[in-house]
Amino acid sequence: MKLEQPVKIIIWGAPASGKGTQSELIEKNYGLVHIAAGDLLRAEVTAETENGKRAKEYMEKGMMVPDEVVVTIVKARLSQPDAEENGWVLDGYPRSLSQVNALQDLRVRPDMFILLEVSEESLIERVVGRRLDPVTGKIYHLKYSPPENKEISSRLTLRCRIIVRMPKMYLQYIGTSYLSYVNGDAPKEDVFTEIDKKLSSIVEKRSKNSSKQAANM
Repeated sequence: MKLEQPVKIIIWGAPASGKGTQSELIEKNYGLVHIAAGDLLRAEVTAETENGKRAKEYMEKGMMVPDEVVVTIVKARLSQPDAEENGWVLDGYPRSLSQVNALQDLRVRPDMFILLEVSEESLIERVVGRRLDPVTGKIYHLKYSPPENKEISSRLTLRCRIIVRMPKMYLQYIGTSYLSYVNGDAPKEDVFTEIDKKLSSIVEKRSKNSSKQAANM
């Protein structure tokens, strides 16, 4: 049954905490659209759009892409038909006050805000070997996901930022009742099992409401 109100999830955590992996599993099992700001930026760069050209300038210098660029891209993606109809899982966003404000402008209030908690020791172990391509913004791992050729390999820079602050103002906006802590130190299958229990409960309640509405029509 298609839900009258699609489920919206935000997943948060430090780099290498497993946000992307869990987002993909949520997408696969629940049909939600996986939206990651980094992927959107890389797509814009590849397509050579105006936003992509601006983003590339900062990426090549190893600098953060301006919020106005990131916000524009993410807002546009959230407004596309597949995201509005199927729901979405927003990966690692928002990260700043202006990004928080952008979601408020869209009146976006997620059904669940997943925070992956991973120990600093585990994060350090995971990020060792990570490298960033300053041209495309793509992240590689020397062992698990090596660069495709020597040209890319020669320009890679160390990627080892592991500390990220959660936007407290956004949590104040959505309310802590939506916040769900998940142990990200566990194997990815166990992490998803924990997320699955929480998410399936939301979907089940939403399905019952949709059934009641359909019966009353």
